[in-house]
Amino acid sequence: MAHAARIENGTVREVIVVPNDLGGDENDAAITAYVNGIGLPGTWLRTSYNGNIRGVYAGIGFTYDEELDEFVAPVVPDEE
Repeated sequence: MAHAARIENGTVREVIVVPNDLGGDENDAAITAYVNGIGLPGTWLRTSYNGNIRGVYAGIGFTYDEELDEFVAPVVPDEE
């Protein structure tokens, strides 16, 4: 079992489970083709619970930094 995050305008919109055998950690094209093929359009990138792919596990509302190839958690201001 693997996980993929749908990226729209640089922001994670959803995260789903995908088969683990879609070409390994580096093959986002295969993941996108698979997910598009089951009727979920968009651009999909691999993410992982343990953070060994793209820094952290992608959550809805996280951003994707293309230069770093990492997901970035939103900054939550401290309550005073």
